[in-house]
Amino acid sequence: MLDGAKITVLIFVVVITVSIPLGFIVTLLGKTPYKPVTWLINIYITVMRGTPLILQIFFVYFVVPHIPPYITFDRINAALVAFILNYAAYFAEIFRGGLLAIDKGQSEAAKVLGLNKLQTYIHIIIPQMIRVSLPSLSNEAITLVKDTSLVYVIGVAEISYVAKTAVSKHVSIMPFVMAGILYLLLILILTVVLRLIEKKFRYTSKSL
Repeated sequence: MLDGAKITVLIFVVVITVSIPLGFIVTLLGKTPYKPVTWLINIYITVMRGTPLILQIFFVYFVVPHIPPYITFDRINAALVAFILNYAAYFAEIFRGGLLAIDKGQSEAAKVLGLNKLQTYIHIIIPQMIRVSLPSLSNEAITLVKDTSLVYVIGVAEISYVAKTAVSKHVSIMPFVMAGILYLLLILILTVVLRLIEKKFRYTSKSL
């Protein structure tokens, strides 16, 4: 069961580390004046948010190897690719909401102060966007821990897969109970960490 927990944590860490920056890049691309790019971004977000994650996992693992250039993923990598693409789309929408919540007058004020667009984004827009988006990002991170259980459908030996195998082997429901306890512990630890981050960021924002 602990080995399964290691896989769950691995998936969480990789997905959260890659999908948040990717989601931010997608948000910036969605604001480009080039219409073909914004159309592609909108299609990507719509598909990722409009189809079940479990179906996306199946697609990456079973369908992608039969589509040129015929890229084949092993189980864990297929799960990671599906999760990263899915969560990047959700994070992109969260960041977009964070940007929309910022008063446009601040960009104009930064321009008056002589800041260029890059400086305005780095020093004014991005910090405020993160502060506004942080609660939603935290909720998605907690959801991600629970969603990792979906990878059992392609045979990745995370907590749920190990629990189901143990139940069949020992004819006992205790593995499911243990799995529930492990998920709860992981989420409790993550919740504490996220609240500390939010508190730290609020304190830093006030100081600025």
